[in-house]
Amino acid sequence: MTDPEDAADAMFRALADRTRRDILRRILAGEHSVSALAEHYPMSFAAVQKHVAVLERAGLLVKRRHGREQLARGDVEAIRSVASMLGELEQIWRGRISRIDELLSTEKTGTTDITNNPTPEEK
Repeated sequence: MTDPEDAADAMFRALADRTRRDILRRILAGEHSVSALAEHYPMSFAAVQKHVAVLERAGLLVKRRHGREQLARGDVEAIRSVASMLGELEQIWRGRISRIDELLSTEKTGTTDITNNPTPEEK
């Protein structure tokens, strides 16, 4: 995935599932084999493998072979990029809330100039 928007879509789709979020928490705490992860869930090994594959395709985890086992670990940089995206959205939201607060306080004081520019009478 080279398009950042496609990558963001894949990450958020992967994080939309409760089991995948739990798997991610576990592998961010330490590397786990896929079979060890499967022991924690009331589903088949194949189902857990599919969840792991979704996380891997989204770039949220990395797998490596160790003998016969596949070990999974979380990609901290990918998690940081998700956090950064959410931070940007939060800033937009906070800016809008701040603007609403300004408009409400302007309305309470009786002035109607929403641009905060002085009116010709105020100059």
